[in-house]
Amino acid sequence: MTSRRAQCSCGQLSATCSGEPARIAVCHCLACKRKTGSGFGFSAWFRDHDVTLDGKASEFVRVGDDGGRIRNYFCPRCGDTLLWKIDTIPGAVAVSAGCFADLSFPAPTVSVYHESRRFPGLEIRTAPLETRG
Repeated sequence: MTSRRAQCSCGQLSATCSGEPARIAVCHCLACKRKTGSGFGFSAWFRDHDVTLDGKASEFVRVGDDGGRIRNYFCPRCGDTLLWKIDTIPGAVAVSAGCFADLSFPAPTVSVYHESRRFPGLEIRTAPLETRG
């Protein structure tokens, strides 16, 4: 079984993820842009029981566009958001895909979240249909 490790910049907080992600996504919502400081959020979704968190995490809770609560877990030392959980998607956890720091990490399978908020000129390539699982 595949195992991947994501970690914050200082290395104090990490997540070990077993198996393949159920979904790898790009989101263009304003909250993801703010969270990453980028033009989009890049996440790998796993089943909650396939992710083990190591280190001390701080939590920030916000209400999403659909009214559900999003619990962001970040390193209290360096501030990097490592993962988050959305109340309306029970049993799943999203890990910041950039925290894997692995150029062989699979490409996004979807880039549809809040497409209307995508920055003009910013194009994200998703994995070809035949590689999607």
